[in-house]
Amino acid sequence: MDLTDDTPSPGTGPASTARGVPPFDPELAVALGGLTQEARAPFTPENLADRREQDAAARPRPTLRELRAGGRFEVEELRVPGPAGGPDVTLVSGRPAGIPGPLPLLYYMHGGGLVTGNAWSVLPRLLREWAVTLELAVVSVEYRLAPEARYPAALEDCYAGLVWVAAHATERGFDAGRVVVGGKSAGGGLAAALALLTRDRGGPAPIGQLLLCPMLDDRNDTFSSHQMAGVDTWDRTSNATAWQAALGDRRGSADLPPYAAPARATDLSGLPPAYVEVGSAETLRDEDVAYAQALWRAGGQAELHVWPGAFHGFDTFAPKAALSQDARDARTRWLRRVLAQRR
Repeated sequence: MDLTDDTPSPGTGPASTARGVPPFDPELAVALGGLTQEARAPFTPENLADRREQDAAARPRPTLRELRAGGRFEVEELRVPGPAGGPDVTLVSGRPAGIPGPLPLLYYMHGGGLVTGNAWSVLPRLLREWAVTLELAVVSVEYRLAPEARYPAALEDCYAGLVWVAAHATERGFDAGRVVVGGKSAGGGLAAALALLTRDRGGPAPIGQLLLCPMLDDRNDTFSSHQMAGVDTWDRTSNATAWQAALGDRRGSADLPPYAAPARATDLSGLPPAYVEVGSAETLRDEDVAYAQALWRAGGQAELHVWPGAFHGFDTFAPKAALSQDARDARTRWLRRVLAQRR
């Protein structure tokens, strides 16, 4: 894989822009400083296999028994038909025990740069923070990862799962009229792409899209991508590595469809309200802000949060920081407002 086109040019690299890098929030800076050099190293084609092994060790899949938390939650794995010509898709479904349905649903795509992560490890946090508080169900999608499965495999897995969930909502105790699609990082990009795809295919219509620091632009050439090179936890090199793994030779091509990289979309009309969140000291800042602006220009609704001094994944690295708590509160408030509506 050739990443030479993503090497910062003179005057744009971290050394030359050091004085122009937004300062980190003090609590987040402490957490960032505590990371090992190995954890801070960017993803590259050469270390991708090792980084995937490290990720799998760092966030192992909890068992269904662990996810049920002593009976607090009802959790099960579902194998549903996948896209045409593709394998079945595994969905991990969780809901608070003892609350009668039908419950609104958060249909969630995990992060991991499209190359790592799993549907199980994100569930404890989703269930703890939202399932009980908002009385909602969560379905987490185990989509295929790159580079073994390139675009459109992951997105088609997510779409097939959403279609199945909508068709079986009544028997599963879901409210088909109150489904929010969401995700973080790569999962946020998939959620945005899924909203576009289901709009254009006339598929199940979500009432909202929760986009947390979403990966949206394969071109990797915004000001913030250069500004935060070698500084952010997910920097320009990691971003290029992930997009190359997901798209292969199609990365950066003029005819790439918007479902592969939602920043390419020229028509954002008719999409559900969006919550868009990113940090000010983050590689993906500018593409995420631009996406919210594009939604507004298309006549859509978007709530944009740019958290001052936050880097990529800040609330995972520093969950007790005041800024992380503010971010979680803002997400919850948005979800509560959206779920009060019906399609």
